Formats: sequence, C-alpha cells, structure tokens
Amino acid sequence: MSEKVLITSALPYANGPLHFGHIAGAYLPGDCYARFQRLMKNDVLYICGSDEYGVAITLSAELAGRSPKEHVDLFHEVNRQLFQKLNFSFDHYSRTTWEGHEKPVHQFFKDLLANGYIDERITDQLYSDADQKFLADRYVVGECPRCGFQQARGDECPECGASYEATDLKNPRSKLTNAPLVLKKTKHWFLLLDKFKEKLTQWIDSKNWKPNVVNFAKGFIQEMHPRAITRDSNWGVPIPLPNTEGKILYVWFEAPIGYISATQEWALKSGKPEAWKSYWLDPKTKLVQFIGKDNIPWHAAIFPAMCMGQNQPYKMVDELPANEFYKLEGKQFSKSEGWYIDLEDFFTRYTTDQIRYVIAANAPETSDSEFTWKDFQSKCNGDLLGKYGNLVNRVLVFAKNQCGSQVPSLEKLQPIDQEFLENIKKTVEQAFNSYQTFKLRRACQVIMELAQLGNIYFDSKRPWQATKAPETRPEMETTVACCLECLQALALISYPIIPDTAAKVWHMLGNVENLESSLWAALAGTPLKKGQKLLEPKILFNKIEDEQIEQEIAKLHQMAAKAKPKQSIDYAPLKSWVDIEDVRKLDLRIGTITNAQPVAKSKKLLQLQVDLGFEKRSIVSGISKSYKPDDLIGKKVVVVANLKPAKLMGVESQGMILCGEWGEDLEIVTLNALPPGSEVQ
Repeated sequence: MSEKVLITSALPYANGPLHFGHIAGAYLPGDCYARFQRLMKNDVLYICGSDEYGVAITLSAELAGRSPKEHVDLFHEVNRQLFQKLNFSFDHYSRTTWEGHEKPVHQFFKDLLANGYIDERITDQLYSDADQKFLADRYVVGECPRCGFQQARGDECPECGASYEATDLKNPRSKLTNAPLVLKKTKHWFLLLDKFKEKLTQWIDSKNWKPNVVNFAKGFIQEMHPRAITRDSNWGVPIPLPNTEGKILYVWFEAPIGYISATQEWALKSGKPEAWKSYWLDPKTKLVQFIGKDNIPWHAAIFPAMCMGQNQPYKMVDELPANEFYKLEGKQFSKSEGWYIDLEDFFTRYTTDQIRYVIAANAPETSDSEFTWKDFQSKCNGDLLGKYGNLVNRVLVFAKNQCGSQVPSLEKLQPIDQEFLENIKKTVEQAFNSYQTFKLRRACQVIMELAQLGNIYFDSKRPWQATKAPETRPEMETTVACCLECLQALALISYPIIPDTAAKVWHMLGNVENLESSLWAALAGTPLKKGQKLLEPKILFNKIEDEQIEQEIAKLHQMAAKAKPKQSIDYAPLKSWVDIEDVRKLDLRIGTITNAQPVAKSKKLLQLQVDLGFEKRSIVSGISKSYKPDDLIGKKVVVVANLKPAKLMGVESQGMILCGEWGEDLEIVTLNALPPGSEVQ
C-alpha cells in the first residue's frame, strides 16, 4: 500500500544568496529522498519556502538601503532560481510573508496561551533614546561582561566565546548609530518550554535517529527554560492580542509553523483547501525533516513542544536526518571574505548533475566535509565520465553497430551472465537500502560499483570477438542484453541524485514513459523488451582538464585576496617587562590531545581532552575557527599546567594550550619529539 510521506527541508533565510554549503545540509538530501520515495509510488509531498522575518533581515535591509520587504523579495527570488537550477523537485516552494502564514501562527499562539504554556512578563530591555525604540540583540554591541572585549555582540562575544543576554553587556550601544542604550521595562510573552521536558524526553527516547542528533537534543531538552517569543518590532507576525501594537512574534517561534502554512498554500493552489490536513493531522503520515546540525534544537525539541501544546493533533517529526557542515577548501563559505563559488559563473561550465553528484558523494552525514576543486575534477572525470558515462557509451555504441540499435534476446545464459544479473539485482537492493536510510554517500558508491561491474563484465565477455562468426552471435547478443539491463538498473538507482543524466540514459534505452513516473520494484525486476528501439547514443559528460581546475583555484584565491582589506602589518604591542622568576612560575608540559568536540552554543570554543602522561585534563580552547576537532587528535601540544581552573560557557577548563596568533589565524604550538608530561623550559 502507498505510504503518505511529508518531506520538508529547512526554510532558507531570505537574507542572502545560498551556497553549496547550504545545499549539502538540508536541500540535496531532501530532494534525493523525495525522488526516491516517488519511485516507490508513495504519496509524497515535498515542502519548502523562504523564512522572511526576523531582526537579522531588518538589519541587513537597513545596511543595504532597502525596506525589509524589498530585501526578502530579492533573496526569495535569488534562492528560488538556484533551487530551480539545481533541479530540486519541491511540490511547493512558499514564503512566510504570504498572507495565509499569519493564521496558523496565531492559532499556535492562542492554543499555547489557552493551555497554560505562555506567560506574560515585564522585563528590562535595551532601549535607544536616539532611535526611540527597543533594540534586539543583533543591533547591540558593547563590552563583554567576561573578558572586557569592546566589540562584543548582543548574544555572544567573538573574542572569548561567552554567551549571555544583551542586557549583561557593559556600556551597550546601538550597532547602527553608536548611541548609548539604557534599560527600560517592556512587556513580553514567554513560552514555558520547561513544562515539556518530561514529554519531550519520553518522545525522543522512542526515536532511532543518529546518535549525535539524539544526544544533542537530550542535552538541550534538559536545559530548556522559558524563552521570550515576542519582540519589539514592526517586521514580523503581530501578536493576536489587543493593545499589542509594535509587538511581533519571534522568528524562531513562527518560522517552523511555515511548514504548515506552506502546505496550506499548496492545498489552496491545488484547488483542495482542506488537503493539507490529510498530511499534518493524519498520524499515519511519515514526516521527514531535513536540516543542518545548527537547526537540531528547533526541530528536535522546540517545534515538537509547540505541537504538543496544540488542540489539534499535529504530526510530529518521524525522521530527522540532520547533517554536519560542508566547507570550501577547508574553510567556511563566506562571501564577505571572498571564499565562495560564483554560482552563475559555475553553471556556465559545469552541469547540475556534476555538482549534485559531487556534493552527494561527500555528503556531511556524520562529520563535516568539504568541496575542493581537485576532488570535484576527480569525481567528475573518474566516476561520472570514466565509469558511468564510459559504460553507457560503449554499450550503446556497440548495440547500435552490432544489434541495429535494438534490444537483443536474453537467451542461453552462461554462469557468468547469471552471476552478472544476480549482482545487478543485489546492487539495486543496496541502493534501495542506502536511500531508505538517508545514506547518500553510500548510494553514490553503489552507483559507481554497478557501473564498474558493467565495465568489468563487458571487458571479460569481449563481445566484439563474438561478432566474427554466426555461431557465436547469440552469445554476443546475450552479453549486450545483459549490459542493457545493467544500464536500466543504473538509470534507476542514479535518478534520485543525477536525475537529468539518468533520464537521458532511460530514454536512450528506448523507454517512452518518464523514469520519474515509473515504479522502482517493477523496473528492478522487469527486463527490457526484445526488439525495443534504442536511441542514438549521446555523450553524457565531458572531461575537466587540469588547466581549468588550476584556473578555478586561482580565481578562488584572487577573490579572497581582493575581499581582504589591504593594510599595514599591525603588530601587537609588547607587554610589560617580567623577570625570570615570573617565567619560572609557569609549569609548561607536553600533552597529547586524545579527543576534541565543540562546546555547545559557542562558535569559537572546543573542549579538548589532553593526556599529560601523569594525568588527563579537560581544556577549553578558542580555536574552532582554525581547527576541525578531528584534525587535533594525536597532536602533542604545550599546556600551561598550573593555570587555575576556570569555567568557559559552563565547561571547566583545567589549563591552557599555547597558540601563535596572526590576525584571526591561530596555530597551536606543537612539540612532537617529546613524550607527554615532559617539561618545557
């Protein structure tokens, strides 16, 4: 029986153009899964749309000289066109500024309020007399309450990684006008998330998700506390209560409801206004939400809690395949730093299926991964051209020349033929299991294993030799027929990832109906019809030359150099003189890093486990922008071993590792020749 599958990808923030890093986390995996489920002939609805409210948008719009509406209109269209270019198969792509979004958001608020999960409170907030308004965190800068850094942001200090409330800043001021800010009382509404802890814990214990998702969610749930869900602003969904002008609902509260409002818009446009209920209010629906790891708290805890507080039984997420981060040549994508790929320029030279395959083959499923130009060339030339394209071309050209471009008979199978057909079947099953369990990297491996299987079989059978005598012709035809079966299976299992290419292969095999409207199970077990007319073979992929990749790498570094402001070297001033006794007070030891992991809610801090030989220490270090956790394992570092323990972001640090600093770049000091515990003099 057909299964009802509701699929969502995280609503992209309409505050700038998307890049391949975003695509790898929530969008390509979602599209591949949707295409796979449609081949299962399930009732699939794939929903996405732009997230268009929030303080970040008003800030960016002001800086760009646009109204918030002009700003989101621009990037909604930019990102929508990118999704089209990448051949994403959304059933509907909505936006949270459409007029119907407000109604379900208000309903969520009213139900939570009526059921005792929202509390009204008077709080002190930062107010600008010069601007005559309250300022949200993103508009605020000031002195860090922990380290004293003068340019600390309203929610986190970029210098020490501390997280705090904006009201904790010393000497707070407006980011836009530099005007001083004062505390002023204002009314806000709080979602009492702590009331959902027990329900959420029981619910999440029933999930068989990735360990990193479950563990992160459980930790977050235990720390849940009442959170303000309203802001002082005019850009957002207003509060559905009287006398609340100038108050809007926080974007983190209303944006997830955008999945529901987008489905409602789809239903309206489909001429079936109530059809959305058959997905969101049916417990038999399978809800799969694709997100990046930074969205885990909202999808694994907060939005489920909001659904638990409703009077209607909204469907809660069944599968949450959150992915890690996808980088560019070892660093985060950043347009401001010139470290990005110009997508308009990219698609003038490369195809959609090339980038879809390369991203899928390196999907950040269990750890951060990256796009590199050399790897892109290697996978395009070695996999897509050398294995996949080569098999398709050689088989179809041979069939054209020796079989009159028709599917020959599949008769008198030898053991090698039977083994080949059985291996095709097993490979298709492996691909099925990979897609079913959200393993795109494995699916890519299976696709290429099948292509290589076909190439090896074709070479071992040497059908060109069987064309020389009439008595060996049946054997040649059997070989070709088996290879054509391999191509049909190859088109089937590669369709979710490289749909354009798979469709071309499918049609070159003489199939009239569209591959996307076919049934996986039927195709996996049905041979091609004898005598079916094959179409003219076409080249699927072109070789990417070394010179071209060298130009791409050079262009990337040129953009980064151009984006970096030219300035004279600004050496840090020397500190006050000390005598030798001050130096001798420091106990410097060699330690081996045995484990490293990010500190929750910090973009800068890593928690390191360091073996000093005589004991093990937990040390917090602000080096996450310069080092991946996995790259630190095994390094021998210099530790200040007699530094008093201190807590950073709630984690105790029992020492400090030595680093060299140049601007924003950090490099740890290593001494690999000495064993752990050695003194550094």
